[in-house]
Amino acid sequence: MLTPTEAQVLTAADAIVAAFSRTDTDAYFAGFAPEASFVFHPETARLNSRAEYETLWASWLADGWRVTACTSTDRLVQVFPGGAVFSHTVHTSVDTSAGPESYVERESIIFRSVANAVASTVASAAAGTEAGAVADGALIAIHEHLSTVPEVSS
Repeated sequence: MLTPTEAQVLTAADAIVAAFSRTDTDAYFAGFAPEASFVFHPETARLNSRAEYETLWASWLADGWRVTACTSTDRLVQVFPGGAVFSHTVHTSVDTSAGPESYVERESIIFRSVANAVASTVASAAAGTEAGAVADGALIAIHEHLSTVPEVSS
C-alpha cells in the first residue's frame, strides 16, 4: 500500500477548495467518493453519502446560495499508508437569499488512495476534462468534517 506524498494531498485538497470557491457542483463532488460521509456543524445530522450531500447542496442552490470566495490557511497534511488527513482553516464568503455571509471554520478532509480504478478524478473534474483512468497515487475524499473556530477572548 502506497503512502501519498504531501504534494499529492495538497493537489487533491486544492482542487476541492477551488471547485467549492467557484460553486462548481460537478468538480466539487468529483473529489468525493460515493460512500463519503460529511459532518457539518450547522446540520442536525451526519450526511452518510455523497448523494445525501448533493441533495442538500441542490437545496442551497435552489435557495439562491453560492460561494463568492473561499481560501485555505493553516494547512496540515498527515500521510499514512493508503491515505491522508488534510486539515486547514477555511475562510468562506457566500451570497444567500438573505444577503452575503462570511465565516471562518476548521475543516478536516480524509483521503484514501485510489489505484488502478476507473473514476472521475478531482484533477480531471477541476480541469473540465472527461473522467478516465485514475492514476496510481490519486486521492479521493472519503470524509469531510467542518467545525467552528472558537472565539479568542481579548
